[in-house]
Amino acid sequence: MEYHITLPSKPRVVSEEGVIGVYEIDSLYPGYGHTLGNSLRRIIHASLPGATVTSVRIEGVSHEFATIEGIRETVMEILLNMKRVHFVLHGDEAQTIRLSVKGPMQVSAKDFQLPSQVEIANPESHIADIAGKVPFELEATIERGLGYVPREMLTKEKVDIGTIALDATFTPIRRVNYEVENMRVGDRTDFNRLRILIETNGTLTPREALERSIEVMIHQLKAVVGFQEESDDSTGFESSAPTKEVSSGKDPAKVKVEELELSARITSALTDAGIKSVAGLVKKTASALLELDGIGDKAVGEISEALEKLGLELKGE
Repeated sequence: MEYHITLPSKPRVVSEEGVIGVYEIDSLYPGYGHTLGNSLRRIIHASLPGATVTSVRIEGVSHEFATIEGIRETVMEILLNMKRVHFVLHGDEAQTIRLSVKGPMQVSAKDFQLPSQVEIANPESHIADIAGKVPFELEATIERGLGYVPREMLTKEKVDIGTIALDATFTPIRRVNYEVENMRVGDRTDFNRLRILIETNGTLTPREALERSIEVMIHQLKAVVGFQEESDDSTGFESSAPTKEVSSGKDPAKVKVEELELSARITSALTDAGIKSVAGLVKKTASALLELDGIGDKAVGEISEALEKLGLELKGE
C-alpha cells in the first residue's frame, strides 16, 4: 500500500485573454486543493507589490472639497480619476509626475509628463474635462507598496499646504477566485484539481501574478523549515581543544554562523536552512549538510575548518 503524498502537476494555462487568466493545477493530494487555493488567493490579493498615486497637488486648490472654475469635475472627482490610473514604477524610489495643460480639452493620463521610471498601463484613462480657456496644473507622487494603506499611515509627517494625501491601493489585482473539483489519479477519484481565475489591472500579466505568488509562498515556507537553535548552555556537544574564544569566556554555542568567516554563499545556504548558530551546525553530519541547497563537498570542507578553529567538529555519521 502506498503511503507517500504525491506531487501535483505544474500549472496549466486554460485561457489567457488580456488581463484575465485561468489556470489549473492537477493531481493535488485529497484536501490540498483548498489548502493551496486559499493560500495562493490570499497571497495574490495582499502580497504582490504595485504602484499608485499617494498624493496630489493642484495649482490654486487648497483642499479636496473645492471646485475649479472652468473644469466640469470637482476636485474630489479628479482625485478619484487619478486613483483609476494604473502605474508601473521601476525601482523603489517615489516619483513625481506632472500635468500642465490649457483648455478647452479632455485631459487623460497620456497628457502627464513622466520620468523614465514611470509608465502608465491605461493612458486613455480620463482625468478631467476643461470647458474654458483656463490653465490646469497638477503634480502627483507615485509610490510602490503592498496591499491597501490608509493615508493616515502614509502621511507620518505634516504635508505641505495644498498637497492632498490619498488612500493607497497598491495591489495590481482586481479579482482572484478559485474552485476545486475531484479528479481521478490511478484508482482513486478523490484527488483535487485546482482552478484559479486572476484578473489584473494591466501592470502585470495574470501569469506573472500566479508565478510571483508561488515564489512568495515557497520563500515563506523555506524560512520556517527547522526550529530555532537553543541558546542555553546545554548544547549537547563537547569541545576537544579549548581555543582562544572558549578560554576567554565566550560560549562557542552562541557563535553565529555569520561570525565563522565562511563565504557569503555558504552562510546564506546555512541560514536559509535554519542553521543560524554553531550549536545547530555541530548537530549536523557531513551528509546532512550535503543535502542542503548550495552546499557541496568544498563547502563542507570549509565549514569543518571553521569549526576546527573553535575546537569543534561536525556530528559523526
